[in-house]
Amino acid sequence: MKKNSKIFIAGHKGLVGSAIYNLLRSKGYDNLLIKTKNELNLIDFTQVKNFFIKEKPEYIFLAAAKVGGINANNTYRADFIYHNLCIQNNIIYNAYEYGVKKLLFLGSSCIYPKNTPQPIKESYLLTNELEYTNEPYAIAKIAGLKMCEAFNLQYGCNFVCAMPTNLYGENDNFDLETSHVLPALIRKFHEAKLKKIDVVNVWGSGKPKREFLHSSDMAQACLHIMENIDFKDLKKDGGLIKNTHINIGYGSDISICELALLIKKIVGFEGNIIFDASKPDGTFQKLLDSSKLNLLGWSPKITLESGIKKVYEWYIQNEQR
Repeated sequence: MKKNSKIFIAGHKGLVGSAIYNLLRSKGYDNLLIKTKNELNLIDFTQVKNFFIKEKPEYIFLAAAKVGGINANNTYRADFIYHNLCIQNNIIYNAYEYGVKKLLFLGSSCIYPKNTPQPIKESYLLTNELEYTNEPYAIAKIAGLKMCEAFNLQYGCNFVCAMPTNLYGENDNFDLETSHVLPALIRKFHEAKLKKIDVVNVWGSGKPKREFLHSSDMAQACLHIMENIDFKDLKKDGGLIKNTHINIGYGSDISICELALLIKKIVGFEGNIIFDASKPDGTFQKLLDSSKLNLLGWSPKITLESGIKKVYEWYIQNEQR
């Protein structure tokens, strides 16, 4: 991938896409293709096809997706599976049809079974049933990575798939109805602090553990994969070319209770925390085994505490936007 290569970042306004965009700009990549939803509706096949015909992208970071936390995933089940299938099908097919040199498809750790051994290896995919609350989203992402794998095997494409752990960062979604747990807790504690509220309620028992990776580290991992790792470089599994996706994780996890206490300290909230066990916990643990990517030359740099501090500072500066 050269500095003047035509690079399409699908989803450049989102958490991951914006981090990739900013990183590429800082590294001197100066031919970046970006489109807002109003300019290019990724759910519309004809619009996507015409975009490929006109722009002829050489490389693609497929970071566009409809995402959300437990409540959003469980409430908008049809939207999550339909929108994500449309987006990835349209981009992956047209990437093949119009000769894209390389595509990186970004999935999610929720593709793995609910009760899988920890830490989660790439080979554990499709070995048991999924967590029901986010099953539609997970199935869409599994379809995406298997679509990439199928096009690689049948047509010789170079479509690589990365499965990140839970992500957070400076351009996150802080909407309490649709956000993930970390940004939601930042907002809850911050607002409680400003309003001098004594108690913050947190969904679930607080016992489940989650792994969190800063979006800047994620962007670095994506660029490392795009610049250094091709489909042909990925290991075979049991003699068959399968489960060739790559986990991207932080390397350790933390309970939701511990996370809430850490964010409480960083925000400076002095009240109490109540865990609402009547709300769903989701999967108990999702710690990724990232040894494949570590052996291929990448490891995270931003600690969880320093990362949350950066995100909180950003939130304070941008909360009224």
